[in-house]
Amino acid sequence: MISGLSIEQRVAMSAGATMWTTVGYPDAGIPSLAMADGPMGIASGRVDERDVALLCPCPTALGASWDVDLCERVGTLVGGEAIRMGVDMVLAPNVNLARSPLSGRAFEYYSEEPVLAGIIGAAWVTGLQATGTAAVVKHLVCNDSETDRDRMNAVVDERTLREIYLLPFELCADAGAGGMLTAYNRLNGDWCAEQHHVITTIVKQEWRFPGVMMSDWFGTHSTVATLRAGLDLEMPGPARFLGFKAAEAVAQGLVDADRATDAAARVAAAAARFTGGKRSPITGAAADALLVEAAAAGFVLLKNEAQLLPLVPGRTPHIAIIGPNAAAPCYQGGTFAKIAVAPDAARPLEAIVARYAGHARIDYEPGVDPQPRLPSMPVRPARNIGDGRDSGMTIDYFDGQSPDARLIASETRDTNSLVWFAGVHDDVAALDRPARIVARGIFRAEAGGSHIFYLGATGPVRMRIDGRDILQATEPVASSDVMGKLKSGDANSVSVDLDAGAEILVEVEFDYAPARVHGLWYGIRRPDTPEAMLARAVALAGEADAVVLIVGETSDASVESKDRPHTRLADEQVRLIEAVTAANPRTAIVANVGHAFDCAWEDRAAALLVAWYPGEGFGAAIAAVLAGDREPGGRMPVSIARTETDYPAFSLTPDAAGDLHYREGTRIGYRGMANPRHTLGAGFGYADIALLDARVVPAEGDSIAIAATVENRGERAGSDVIQVYRRAPELALAGFAKVHLAPGERRDVRIVIARRRLQTWDDGWRDIADPQLFAGRSADDIAFDLPLTPVPEQIL
Repeated sequence: MISGLSIEQRVAMSAGATMWTTVGYPDAGIPSLAMADGPMGIASGRVDERDVALLCPCPTALGASWDVDLCERVGTLVGGEAIRMGVDMVLAPNVNLARSPLSGRAFEYYSEEPVLAGIIGAAWVTGLQATGTAAVVKHLVCNDSETDRDRMNAVVDERTLREIYLLPFELCADAGAGGMLTAYNRLNGDWCAEQHHVITTIVKQEWRFPGVMMSDWFGTHSTVATLRAGLDLEMPGPARFLGFKAAEAVAQGLVDADRATDAAARVAAAAARFTGGKRSPITGAAADALLVEAAAAGFVLLKNEAQLLPLVPGRTPHIAIIGPNAAAPCYQGGTFAKIAVAPDAARPLEAIVARYAGHARIDYEPGVDPQPRLPSMPVRPARNIGDGRDSGMTIDYFDGQSPDARLIASETRDTNSLVWFAGVHDDVAALDRPARIVARGIFRAEAGGSHIFYLGATGPVRMRIDGRDILQATEPVASSDVMGKLKSGDANSVSVDLDAGAEILVEVEFDYAPARVHGLWYGIRRPDTPEAMLARAVALAGEADAVVLIVGETSDASVESKDRPHTRLADEQVRLIEAVTAANPRTAIVANVGHAFDCAWEDRAAALLVAWYPGEGFGAAIAAVLAGDREPGGRMPVSIARTETDYPAFSLTPDAAGDLHYREGTRIGYRGMANPRHTLGAGFGYADIALLDARVVPAEGDSIAIAATVENRGERAGSDVIQVYRRAPELALAGFAKVHLAPGERRDVRIVIARRRLQTWDDGWRDIADPQLFAGRSADDIAFDLPLTPVPEQIL
């Protein structure tokens, strides 16, 4: 395809054409590729709440399912969404590892265990690409934290790099992934986009990976070093260092022409492979059913005293639903891959009320503020612009900052946070020159009292009520600091007393300087007090026969570019847990979190169910699991320590030199934790399933196989995960299988373990002389030892 292209045209293909597309030459049969972010579904490149897409469970929840077939089907679902939205390449899966529970993007990672992350990630790749859509695996490599991610240097020894952090990428490469995305950080001194050892020596040469190696957005730093390292595509476009800007380097012989040709050929091959026929998307009712199935499959039941759960309808007359996340669930974290959820998606509270209708009295109290950082902006448009929308702010875009600036466009936006990108929003926002955005809406005070107004932006901004200034920030933000300001999301606030029934005009005026991106955010908090909310919740708990307490996070608790300071839930939520469980010990706590968390309070409750960020099927799934229509099918994809000091890797702050040392080596997570509160693979369902036997059996090639016999001794259908671990040279998952059993069913399960799982890196892959295998249902369940005949040490 590229044989007819000039060297200049080939070089031009090494950079994107726009924010989300590649350079194409239709006359030469090379189409342009369209991309989108997608760890939880297809994200709108506009970051627009009107671009609704299906929201899948977060990768941690999919990892918790331990279900290869299910995750492949979820990948196919996302592929169908990509087809619907005209996307050829999806920036997912994210197979970085949950090295520390503090990682801001841990909810995007499948597990702390590389084998689990790699197998589930590869299944997702297979499913997505079955639709004719490319998976671009990210972020290569060791982008396992967010603190100073644009500058920090991950210092990792070769054995750890290959056995732990590269393994999930290798498994996705084996699954035929269309591309890989290099990380922002440095690795052992080199920017990941300039890491020749990883990109070329390992991925392209050792793995023989034929796909596209592309940079994360604005993740390149040079021309020559980047191309020489093996990067094929700089994103986004227009070119910053590669593309036509690399032509001179090729002409001067600083970059071999064959390298430019290889880069162009890989992009062209991807264009040919992933812009052709699209196949078999999952849509409609089947898609909705899959999202509910996947959510429930990831729920992990860690405690269930006296079999409080399920709360079978008709057996418990009065159920109290308490907690902020019942009515305001956290579906996803705060990244630029955020997805707009359909407004009619049932929240947990709505779905529970519907499921128990006619069977139990359901009452609700949030107990704490469900939007502690930035509340919503509950207004109606200031004027009718003919779009049929009756909620949100009227947004007016002007081409300058003077009073006589021309109005470019108007739209209604029902959100509390707006973002504009150059090259994406050029039809409304003139980001290439100083300009102004004005937002207006009518707010009605439902109750009298103190209302708190919030305001933040990436430039000078002011808020008025009925023409009176109440908030303003006059200091300009340097273009180099705009992204940091946007990611922080910090807002100023002021309290204003309003009478019940009062209607006011809220106006926000934002003046901005030229930049690649800008943002504006605001909100209004209605009157209430923490003391009153807690008191109402405790009173309700004391009256009820059982309590379902749904606590957890908001979407700004786990964010891109910022790690968490600790593993605890918000202090006010811990106080709520303590008060509610004291009032009613028959309390089942549902934790709506995206990572390992401190659950030292669990002893106070009768049951603990971890729901993760379960996607838009959360409501229907939690109602079904509470009622016993479905079982919680998940097992822990990460370990939870008893204290924060027990995590092998915890602090994510680089040293003064910018180095973040991976000192724990291969003993990541449960592998290096002496006595976890909840280890990898822990959890159980409602069914009574027994592991009767496990033994080594003959297998083809140089792999080994484990045959396990399982039986469902109960009257309820259910599932379990049979896990095989090695003890040497450290505890490590070797293989697993999820099995679904009908009541009374007995089945033999076969788990094939590739030879690589029983090898270690020492200047080559070498067999472990005595891996000391065992089978069980978690990392600390040694149900059956699996002795092997020692295998002579070899180098592959």
